[in-house]
Amino acid sequence: MSQSAWQPAPGLPGDDRTLVVRVAGGDRASLHVLYQRHAGWLTTRLQRRCPERELVDTALQDTFLAVWTSASKFRGDGDVGAWLWGIAVRRLIDQLRKRRPAPMDPSTAALQAEGMLPSAEAEMFAQSRTGSGDLGDAFRYLDPELQTVLLATAVDGLTTKEAAHLLGIPHGTVKTRLMRARAQLQERLA
Repeated sequence: MSQSAWQPAPGLPGDDRTLVVRVAGGDRASLHVLYQRHAGWLTTRLQRRCPERELVDTALQDTFLAVWTSASKFRGDGDVGAWLWGIAVRRLIDQLRKRRPAPMDPSTAALQAEGMLPSAEAEMFAQSRTGSGDLGDAFRYLDPELQTVLLATAVDGLTTKEAAHLLGIPHGTVKTRLMRARAQLQERLA
């Protein structure tokens, strides 16, 4: 993915954080600007995980509906793109769960191996964010910046360099946060 995919569209007003604040206040134009800036790359990344355009489109719509209804929950301590991706991937997993086939046939296994369907690890982390259980409890105790790095690398499959670019933090910081997250998870799960 090119670096320009993460840059705001030229000529549009406000940075992403300002737009989210405006959306929280009910500004539909700001939601439209956020959509224009982020829908393209979100769609591309979702399509890498699911070959069904209808599911991707629904997940994208659900993502921006969630942004509209819960923009006030964005604390502003992370990258807006990472926040949007977290919402989008959870919405896609929700769509996939609704249409999950009973047994996995060989063609589905091949799609999963090619990265077109979420892995078992991705679904496990998604469930742990909202569900209960030891991993879910341990995950919720992690600081948000540790959760974000863990999700970007372990669930989204990004390299530490790609995660650093996405999150707008130094590469070394991603590695350090990933080590801390793993250590804290191991400590809580022991």
